[in-house]
Amino acid sequence: MTNEPLRWGIMGTGGIAGAFARDLELTGSGVAAAVGSRSAASAERFAGERRIPVRHSSYEALANDPDVDVVYVATPHPLHHANARLALEAGKPVLVEKPFTMNAGEARDLVELARDKDLFLMEAMWTRFLPHIRHIRELLPTLGRIVTVSADHGQWFAEDPAFRLFAPELGGGALLDLGIYPVSFASMVLGAPDRVAAMTTPAFTGVDAQTSMLFGYPGGAQAVLTCTLSAVSPTTASIVGTDARIEIDGPFYAPASFTFIPRDGEPSRFEYVDEGRGLRHQADEVALRLAAGETESPLMPLAETVSIMATMDEVLAATRT
Repeated sequence: MTNEPLRWGIMGTGGIAGAFARDLELTGSGVAAAVGSRSAASAERFAGERRIPVRHSSYEALANDPDVDVVYVATPHPLHHANARLALEAGKPVLVEKPFTMNAGEARDLVELARDKDLFLMEAMWTRFLPHIRHIRELLPTLGRIVTVSADHGQWFAEDPAFRLFAPELGGGALLDLGIYPVSFASMVLGAPDRVAAMTTPAFTGVDAQTSMLFGYPGGAQAVLTCTLSAVSPTTASIVGTDARIEIDGPFYAPASFTFIPRDGEPSRFEYVDEGRGLRHQADEVALRLAAGETESPLMPLAETVSIMATMDEVLAATRT
């Protein structure tokens, strides 16, 4: 890698792809150099809106573009595995939108391929790289023994069977799209659970409209997590320890402020204001790791991504029993 900005190839033209392209403009580490879609019209529209110079009418063409340094996979969930594999096979470092894959088996396959090819790979769990989350990770040792982690993510969506969150064939449902944030947050704090209980309420198309989760951990800690497509929830999070707790404003997964509250003493308030949607920080992380010749990020390691997908598999299994 050189000191020149990374040339990003964006695979997909949906809402998150547009947000990423806009946030790239706030970085000095990368530029949107090309976009790829299954449709020439979609690629042309997206590229025109974002002033992206190169547009491809297939994912294969984008993956094999010699003027693309790194690929961002922003296609629907069920395509993540195949699309990321396509880019890795083409020799490209890859950032894969969350959820990383549909299940842990697919996640393990991508990680094995990336390691075989000595290529960078990372899940685009952009929350991990936000300034307030970095600060919170530094404060975790001051909380004492962690007792409880709680987080919720609820949004309201009109009941449209064609909308991707209600479409089973597009990986719809609250858990994969919204629940991944609370699950990943709990993993960041407590690691992998050894007990998983879950309850779900189906939407009219059969996908989960609401899922509630209770995780247990070897040290006795618990995580209480919820997600829903049916209502706007506070989208807050908290980490409760024996010595102090942290309360994160909503939405906790986006740029947010938080309060540190000791068991004894006065609370401390930490205000964070961030430019853009917050996606630029993960782009900077990719550039940093690639410049250092590294193949994964210590802030979102591949082993943890696989572990999170395994936990998601356990949640799905628990809702079916």
